[in-house]
Amino acid sequence: MSIGKPAKDPKTGRFLPREPRVGTPIGAGAPARMRARKAVRSKLGELFLDDMLCAWESRGAAAIHALIEKSPHDFLKAVASLMPKDVTVNVNQIGEMTDEQLLERIRKLDAKIKPFLAAQGADGAGDGDRAAAEHE
Repeated sequence: MSIGKPAKDPKTGRFLPREPRVGTPIGAGAPARMRARKAVRSKLGELFLDDMLCAWESRGAAAIHALIEKSPHDFLKAVASLMPKDVTVNVNQIGEMTDEQLLERIRKLDAKIKPFLAAQGADGAGDGDRAAAEHE
C-alpha cells in the first residue's frame, strides 16, 4: 500500500481501513474516528434536510402541480407510497364508549328525533300534532 492512497478490497471495491501507524497501539484512535464519522454524517444529514426544506418551501407546491400535469400516474404512485399499508377503521365506536357517553349520545339523538316523531305520531301513520312535512 502506498502512502496517501487508500487500499481497496479487490472483490467489493470498498476502501479498507487504514493500518495503524508504527508506534501506535492497536485500536488507538479508532473510537475517535468513528465518532468523527458519525458527527460528519449527522451534520451532512442536517444540512441536506435544511436544503430540502428550503427547496420545498420555495418550489414544493409548484413541483407537485407540474408532476400532476406531466405525469398523473407518478403523482398517484407518490401519494400511495405515503399512505399506510394497513388502515384500521372503526366505524362503530359504540363498543368503546363508556356508559355516560352512551347516555349522552341517546339524549342527543332523542332531542333530534322528537320533532319528527311528534309530526308523524307514535305509530308513524301521520296523525301527530303537526302537519306532515312536504317533500320535494
